[in-house]
Amino acid sequence: MRRKARHKLEALLAPADVKVGGDRPWDIQVYNDEFCARVLSEGSMGLGESYMDGWWDCAKLDDFFYRILRAGLHDKSKPWIEVFRALKGRLVNLQRPSRAYQIGQHHYDMGNTLFKCTVLCGPFASSRFHKSHSDSVIFPGLAQIHDQTAS
Repeated sequence: MRRKARHKLEALLAPADVKVGGDRPWDIQVYNDEFCARVLSEGSMGLGESYMDGWWDCAKLDDFFYRILRAGLHDKSKPWIEVFRALKGRLVNLQRPSRAYQIGQHHYDMGNTLFKCTVLCGPFASSRFHKSHSDSVIFPGLAQIHDQTAS
C-alpha cells in the first residue's frame, strides 16, 4: 500500500475512530494496495466501488458507516476530482447567455420531421428515429418520411 496515501486516509479516519488494518469490528481490512489512493482521489464513490471490487472489507459495515457519518467525514472529504468538476463547471459553463441562441436553435429548430414521425408512427417512435429502413415494418411511414427529408 502506498505509504503517503495510507497515512492521509488514516488521518482522515482518525476522528471517526476507524483504523486501517485494525482489529475492532468497525475497522477496515484492506486487500488492494491501491485502495487508499482510490478513496482519496474518488471520495465516497471510490470507497463504495472499491468495496464492490473486493479491495477492502469490514466485519461490521453498519458500525463503520455510523462512525464515518457521525464524525462528518463525508463533508470533510473533498477529493481532487470533485474540486476539479466544480472548478470546470464555473469556468466552462455551456449554459451561459451568450450561447442561448445556439442552444435554442439546436433544440427547437429541428423542423417537422420528428413531429411527423411521432404522429404517423406512434408516441414511441421519436426515441427510435434513425435513418435505418429496418424499422419500416414496425413503424409504417418512417421510411417514407426519411425518403422525403433525405432528398
